[in-house]
Amino acid sequence: MTENKAVRARFCPSPTGTPHVGLIRTALFNWAFARHHGGTLVFRIEDTDAARDSEESYLALLDALRWLGLDWDEGPEVGGEHGPYRQSERSGIYADIAARLLEAGELYEAFSTNEEVEARRVAAGQDPKLGYDNFDRDLTEEQKTAFRAEGRTPVLRLRMPDTDLAWNDLVRGEIVFKAGTIPDPVLVRANGQPLYTLTNPVDDALMRITHVLRGEDLLPSTPRQIALYEALQRIGVAEFVPEFGHLPYVMGEGNKKLSKRDPSSNLFNYRDRGFIREGLLNYLALLGWSIADDRDVFSVDELVEAFEITKVSANPARFDVKKAEAINGTHVRALAHEDFVQRVLPYLVSADVLPAEPGVEQLATLRAIAPLVQERVIVLAEAADLVRFLFIGEEDFAPEEAAAAKALGPDAEPVLRAAIDALEGLPSWETPAIEQALKDALVDGLGLKPRKAFTPVRVAVTGRTVSPPLYESMELLGRETSLSRLRRALSHN
Repeated sequence: MTENKAVRARFCPSPTGTPHVGLIRTALFNWAFARHHGGTLVFRIEDTDAARDSEESYLALLDALRWLGLDWDEGPEVGGEHGPYRQSERSGIYADIAARLLEAGELYEAFSTNEEVEARRVAAGQDPKLGYDNFDRDLTEEQKTAFRAEGRTPVLRLRMPDTDLAWNDLVRGEIVFKAGTIPDPVLVRANGQPLYTLTNPVDDALMRITHVLRGEDLLPSTPRQIALYEALQRIGVAEFVPEFGHLPYVMGEGNKKLSKRDPSSNLFNYRDRGFIREGLLNYLALLGWSIADDRDVFSVDELVEAFEITKVSANPARFDVKKAEAINGTHVRALAHEDFVQRVLPYLVSADVLPAEPGVEQLATLRAIAPLVQERVIVLAEAADLVRFLFIGEEDFAPEEAAAAKALGPDAEPVLRAAIDALEGLPSWETPAIEQALKDALVDGLGLKPRKAFTPVRVAVTGRTVSPPLYESMELLGRETSLSRLRRALSHN
């Protein structure tokens, strides 16, 4: 179809609702395909449905793509020679091409109502669900005039070819729809409004799209689109029929297609939790593709280098949040420490751990604890609870109730007392000295196992049973604050 042509792929969502992971997976595959082949990615907005489309959703799409670094070469806010790139601004183009197709006999006026089509099917002993019966294909001018006299306004239908429609799908291989199995589709409503069946192929033709990579749910519309491309070629609008690749469904729990209304499909939920671009893109790429049989973790650059659409599986892919988290955690740990600090800062501000403009000492403390926290989080938002103890005022500090109930009961009294005695006289408040003093006092002195020995100290000092390493945390917290919290825990015992 399009051999030896420079690759021009496209991502053309409708701005309805919040961007979901299935939609962004499609964007990612188109982006990676275009980048792999040194081609062009066109970003187009299909916003002709005024009842469902919204500016809020349009802006959310831009936000999502920017966050993930999925840049585009032509489209909104970038421009290009094939604009405008919002279908709501292209109505004149569709009207002109529809008129040319009608004049050339590729489209025809159809006046039949749904009730009439159903009645004819039943009278012929056919299943009414077969849909339109191509009745209006050869109406005479007299018949058309009579229908108009009744007050009817025609839709415009595409005259489907009387031959099989086939293509070599880049994901699924050879696909054939037999002649006569697809009724002539409506391309323009009676009120003159163009439908997706017209606008999508017309835009692809005018924007010279070479490869259409889209969801499996759109596969049934492909024969109609190929027929229209061929009609557009005959009137000089299209130069070729693009190649198609239909991407597998993304499934949720219970092997059901992941609904855009499912909270686990909402892209921004992952950003809010602190998924990073590298981790989420890595996981989304695995929904139907793999870089190697024995490898799940790779960089965005490695994805682009290795991505081939023909390696995408036709089988449904299941979205596994736990696996996504594990992969994200691997990418978080791989960040340079200063990069981690800058990325985690907004989450600490959002959680009221730090002010919008942290002070020099606060940033120094964060940089000191960051490498220890970075090893323990899978998403950035988890850092807030791990470091809060370092930044909270003493008047507001209190151990979490569940942690206190578990670790600061009567049995903790001798542990806390021994810890205070061991630490009060330390000449040097540094990690090795703190560690040695506590081990000597609690493990050797009281004969406790490490978990029994250090959990009460950890909860008293950090407020939680899970925290960054205890001795490093106490060094950063300082001698005075650490001992004050231990004494307060002892007094409340």
